[in-house]
Amino acid sequence: METIIPAGRGASVRLARGERLRVIDPYGGQSGDVFALSADGSQRLSNGRTFDYQGKIYFTTGDVLWSDRSEPMFTIIADDVGHHDFLYASCTADMYRLQYAATDVHPNCADNLSAALRSLGLDPGPPPTAFNVFMHVEVDQEGRLSFRSPGTRAGDSIIFQAEMDLAVAISSCPASTCNGGGGQQPLAFEMLPPI
Repeated sequence: METIIPAGRGASVRLARGERLRVIDPYGGQSGDVFALSADGSQRLSNGRTFDYQGKIYFTTGDVLWSDRSEPMFTIIADDVGHHDFLYASCTADMYRLQYAATDVHPNCADNLSAALRSLGLDPGPPPTAFNVFMHVEVDQEGRLSFRSPGTRAGDSIIFQAEMDLAVAISSCPASTCNGGGGQQPLAFEMLPPI
């Protein structure tokens, strides 16, 4: 059964090793953040370790996402889109202030993910670099980053298999630049049993 994550909001779930998490873009064109801690909070999802061990910066079916203690956390076992981002840190209130001159507190993925993990009784620590599902980032020959519209169509999804017991937070990203300049839309997720 699918659970809807309202536009610009977050949610959390606990996964046992072997269970699967399917993250869905119900309407198309929406990106989101997925971040995980080990169930006891001692390990964090790490883009740096994942880059090291996978030897690339783009990840899809068959790739493993690693923890900061060099243990597998997730394996991507299905992916309708094939292009996600693991370079950009989650958006924060400071980012909106510094890059977009926001004068009020803007909804952001870092706060959404932190609140979601706190609801599971865990300290999320500093703002994470999450796995940015459906977010399409290109890197040019000089290393400059640019956004493209997410390549998702309505109902597209990605499925992660837990490689350890996990606490997982998901945010439907409120940043219009990550969503092709469009408005915010919901994401959804469902838990699936082990294969």
